[in-house]
Amino acid sequence: MHSNTYFVFKDINMLLFLSKVWRFYIDSFLHIGKNGKKLLLIIIIKLVILFGILKVFFFQDFLDSKFNNDKQKSEYIINKLTKP
Repeated sequence: MHSNTYFVFKDINMLLFLSKVWRFYIDSFLHIGKNGKKLLLIIIIKLVILFGILKVFFFQDFLDSKFNNDKQKSEYIINKLTKP
């Protein structure tokens, strides 16, 4: 019973920490000026383009199209990494 209460308190502390971090970011966002919000919007749009659109078109799943199982995939990667 004693060890279970430790995990409960640990989880509560983690939740309190995460809620404080969340409030910090929300409060900071609400108090930045117009230019800061524009810059943040540009950064978000850039990240969406980099990770969303470019991943779909340029980083297609090469291994799934060439190999049938995980063993073949891992052997291919090991060969590529170890051979000059």
